Amino acid sequence: MHGRVAAFPKPGERFTIAEFPVPEPEPGAMLARVVMAGICGSDLHAWRGELPAAPGTAAGHEMVGRVERLGPGVTTDSLGRPLKEGDRIVYAYFYPCRRCRVCLRGQFSACPNEIARRPLSEPPHFTSAYADFYYLRPGHVVYRAPDELSDEELTPVNCALSQVIFALQEAGLRLGDSFVTQGAGGLGLSALAVAREMGARPLIAIDGVPGRLELARAFGADAVIDLREFDTPEARIRRVRELTDGYGADVVADFVGSARVLAEGIAMVRNGGTYLEVGNISPEDAAPFRPQSVVAGRKRIVGVMHYNPDTIGIALDFLVRTRGRYPFSRLISHRFSLDRIDEAFQTCEWAGRQAECGVVRGVIVP
Repeated sequence: MHGRVAAFPKPGERFTIAEFPVPEPEPGAMLARVVMAGICGSDLHAWRGELPAAPGTAAGHEMVGRVERLGPGVTTDSLGRPLKEGDRIVYAYFYPCRRCRVCLRGQFSACPNEIARRPLSEPPHFTSAYADFYYLRPGHVVYRAPDELSDEELTPVNCALSQVIFALQEAGLRLGDSFVTQGAGGLGLSALAVAREMGARPLIAIDGVPGRLELARAFGADAVIDLREFDTPEARIRRVRELTDGYGADVVADFVGSARVLAEGIAMVRNGGTYLEVGNISPEDAAPFRPQSVVAGRKRIVGVMHYNPDTIGIALDFLVRTRGRYPFSRLISHRFSLDRIDEAFQTCEWAGRQAECGVVRGVIVP
């Protein structure tokens, strides 16, 4: 049996789609058939050449799958629940080494030796989402998916939802805290829902796209700040302070993915509060800010990428418990087959830049 897998191209070129023999799982491993894969903002960054994803690197990381084959010794998921062929599963797309100094302190999300997507040419080849199969190495983290959740709800769990749950925990968001999201895309909207369930109030969303602002309210925002109305950093900072009794927010999070919002966001944080940086992942993106504003305000800056393994289970429980409360299924706007992956990325790139659009999040259905 053979399967297809796609690799990132050079900027401006077409994706490479190659076929490889499907490997038999080794002891402790598992083979999943990809059911649906999401086009994440970070995938668009890599496609544009803004991230250090070398051409030829297996592409995609957001996905839900079904068990195709269980390797010797694998009979359950990470919670000890029985697994069988055909079960839908959600799994982490990266592997902390579990033996470095960072991992030994329990900081698996910060492992400097993690294994993630690999070059297309390297066995086992199927290490990414834009493929027919995904090979889960020994030591993988995998959860059997609840039957009541759709593929559309499950696809972003191992990226956007797990990321924001872990990030808000790391930022120390607590009951009664005020929270601001800079950006109301997939990450920002997920963060609003999670922050609301954590008991944060008020929840404030900043964006300039009408569809996203409407979705922000549906995901729990108590107030929105429209970039078209509040068109300067000073106006937006002043509005945040008005909405937080003059203090500024307890936690402000960047989900925009642009360094230009950094100084503005830090200025929105109250004295003693926290600025959460998640969205800015481009190594070339930089912007000045005044460190004195952090020191004088006794503010914290927390950077988060990835999450600890138990977060996926928390995310699945969250979706089941709040089902029907937040319109997660509305976050998927376009569907494409794997052989239309170039069209998929071009569509998401074009539509995402149109002012009338809300969240434009395509999925690949192999």
